[in-house]
Amino acid sequence: MATVTPERLTEVVIEVLKGFGAAEDEAPIVAESLVRAEMRGTDTHGLPYLKLLVERVEAGMVSLPTRVTVRNDDGATALLDGGNGIGQIAGWQAMERSLRKAREQGIGLTLVRNTNNLGFLAFYTMHAAEQGFVGITMGNANAAISPWGGAEAFFGTNPLSIAVPGSGEPVALDMSSSVVARGKVRKAQRLGEKIPLGWALDEAGVPTDDPGAALKGTLLPIGGPKGYGLAFMVDVLAGMLSGAKFGRDIKSFHQLMGPTEVGALTIAINVERFMPLDRFRDLMKGYVDSIRGSRKAKGTDRIYLPGEIESEKEKTCRERGIELKPASIELVNQLLEKIRSQVRL
Repeated sequence: MATVTPERLTEVVIEVLKGFGAAEDEAPIVAESLVRAEMRGTDTHGLPYLKLLVERVEAGMVSLPTRVTVRNDDGATALLDGGNGIGQIAGWQAMERSLRKAREQGIGLTLVRNTNNLGFLAFYTMHAAEQGFVGITMGNANAAISPWGGAEAFFGTNPLSIAVPGSGEPVALDMSSSVVARGKVRKAQRLGEKIPLGWALDEAGVPTDDPGAALKGTLLPIGGPKGYGLAFMVDVLAGMLSGAKFGRDIKSFHQLMGPTEVGALTIAINVERFMPLDRFRDLMKGYVDSIRGSRKAKGTDRIYLPGEIESEKEKTCRERGIELKPASIELVNQLLEKIRSQVRL
């Protein structure tokens, strides 16, 4: 393991992105998303994502620089076309537009079509919450979850994030509709590890602890029929309503099968339209204190808020640096060699 400062890793990722065609103004946004994912322990949306992105750019399946266009803008709503570019740029621009509308109208809702994997969704919702707004983001993905009672993948893991302003840092929920994100199954396969029973079914619809069989089969929805219902609605709102692909028609970001054409939805809600922001923060402080002070289950030392474990990991990495495995460092350096950069991690 080697320790790298967040600033250094960000500089290097920007170098790679620009080397493969990202614009001067988009590379820092994407790099921040990837580096923060590494710091928050969501490493499947970190450096492995960078490798996948580069492969898709080289195969002509992602268009750089990213050119997001406005298809419709009316009142509190808007529709963007991501131009088959980097998902983080479409997602960022969508949330920025939603925030502008929320300042003017009290709420803003922006849909995105024709984009790619957005990375970790709290990246956008926390950005809204840090400015005093409620942020909501959801996106669909290629088939990974079966309908409840089914044995064939139909919905994506279709994640959802909601963040609200807190008395200090925002409180951010970021979850997939499946018991576990598919990236964790892929990670287990790379490491030659088994997965817990209850995560997935194989092609025959039988519970499996083999990550390879799970990837050929289907992940299970979180909470059974409740997760199925959540995946269904995210697909309809982020995919169908935006004019993006949905259901089985979305292609995988992890395989070179063509543009993914996923969809996304961002919402910003202006807290000040309902009460003074300071009043909301005070209410949140009392609410959080009550939760932390509530009676704990046996063997539990602390009750965490949604997203708090990830935020604490990020804070530790900012103070002490990010620990990277040799394979991750080698991956980044190989990408730097490809663009004939003299920079090395």
